[in-house]
Amino acid sequence: MPERRLDAPALLAWGDAAVAGLIAHTDEINGLNVFPVPDADTGTNMLFTMRAALAQATAAAAGDVAETAAALSRGAEHGARGNSGVILSQILRALAETTASAAGQMESDTALSDIGAGVLGAALRHAEALVVSSMGGRAVEGTVISVLRAAAETVERAADDGTSLAVALTSAGQAAEAALEHTTAQLAALTEAGVVDAGGRGLLVLLDALTETVAGHRPRRRGYPAAASAASAASAAPGVAEAGPEFEVMYLLGCTDPDALAALRTGLREIGDSVAIAPAAGDRHSVHVHTDDAGAAIEHGLRLGAVSRIRISALATGRVSPGGWSRDRAVLAVVDGDGAADLFAAEGAAVLRPDADLVDPVNSVSAADLLRGLVDTGAAQVMVLPNGYVAAEDLVAGCAAAIGWGIDVVPLPAGSMVAGLAALAVHDPDRVAVDDGYAMARAAAGARHGSVRVADADALTWAGPCHPGDGLGIAGDEVLVVAPDVCSAAAGLIDLLLSSGGELVTVLLGRRSGAEVSESLSEHVRRRHPGTEFASYATGHRGDVLLIGVE
Repeated sequence: MPERRLDAPALLAWGDAAVAGLIAHTDEINGLNVFPVPDADTGTNMLFTMRAALAQATAAAAGDVAETAAALSRGAEHGARGNSGVILSQILRALAETTASAAGQMESDTALSDIGAGVLGAALRHAEALVVSSMGGRAVEGTVISVLRAAAETVERAADDGTSLAVALTSAGQAAEAALEHTTAQLAALTEAGVVDAGGRGLLVLLDALTETVAGHRPRRRGYPAAASAASAASAAPGVAEAGPEFEVMYLLGCTDPDALAALRTGLREIGDSVAIAPAAGDRHSVHVHTDDAGAAIEHGLRLGAVSRIRISALATGRVSPGGWSRDRAVLAVVDGDGAADLFAAEGAAVLRPDADLVDPVNSVSAADLLRGLVDTGAAQVMVLPNGYVAAEDLVAGCAAAIGWGIDVVPLPAGSMVAGLAALAVHDPDRVAVDDGYAMARAAAGARHGSVRVADADALTWAGPCHPGDGLGIAGDEVLVVAPDVCSAAAGLIDLLLSSGGELVTVLLGRRSGAEVSESLSEHVRRRHPGTEFASYATGHRGDVLLIGVE
């Protein structure tokens, strides 16, 4: 596979790969978290921070690589969670500042098209300095700083040698892995627990995601076993904390006076630990501390300037902190086709789509895909509409994993997108979750549905023999109608579905059907079933030619 340039689209692709990698390794990273405090949330905090960065960059739809890097930095700054999130925000800030500097050195009529090994090496080196500064100006060996430095040195040497970015990243990953392995011997807390540094492991995930984006392959890494003291905490759910400060406090402070910031750092250390103060945009600083006195932590900041974006999270909840979710409730609909995505999104649902390369995506969404979709909603409660694209075992596994993340998940009995639409029509986010879930489940279960496809071989069905090209009307797992064409099969299936009554017929048109099918079926319903409403939507789904529902 040829090397990919690290341009704006590739930078977004890296953000997406980084989020996926952090989801896959969050439990592992949390289990390593014994320094500076064993609160088992490093992986969770890096994930939420990277998600915020990606969301900002995606929404900004930036045109060039410098603008995209800047958007990632802004998102991380605003969404940083925990000590590790502050560190990650500084790494992305360094990437944005270095990229902007490189772009500024271009000719006035030339834009920076992509990030090469030279710019990346400078960004990693700048990141090291920013991270050290945010931690109080002292580089603690055996932490993420050691891993970051190893990667920076390797990329810088590769740039000096004229090496391609893909080769430079592969070498940087190897150097970072070696540095990570060495952290156990560098820091007493890690030596005692027998683990590598959690933040360094998270950084290696980000580097591997970048290698995958540019070189087309993800390096294989060994698993890193959890510390005995952290394993029990991490196994329950990300975000579990052992004995220690009760609260994590974060806010943005409008202050640039170095002496005042030094005094703030001293004051916060007197009332807590895990103190981090890092530069942010607009002459502000991001402040982080673990403490039992959240009010005092905020008061320290208020004495120096304007305080905004205050976030206080409990450290010993046994769940992901509610502060990690951006809204209370969401609906996640698994849909196929551009039209379907637009239709469900217009009704307020978050959308998860199956693999674009599949011919028929039925039951193709894995538990890992579903977990990613659930986390990406940013909601504490999620109603799930699988719509026939998630097998039962993957639905159970994905929902169970999300519950372990602290998300209240309600899977709903929507076996088709038409049933999903019926459920979505009665969704009310202002109702209590159990009532909302019941109403949506009842609507989905009450929507009788079927599909129409084209026969591709001679066969014997419950409705009689079929031949290639025949239209097949299907409900459940059985062929109930065999007809010479799709329209006739659909009309026969609609008649069967309406045999026990119905007020609305909904037809979703797949990528192999057109407006003439909708017009024909609309006329059929008008003639044969007067008083019944008819609605059709061009969803562009794969597999079945038509999806039909009756409510």
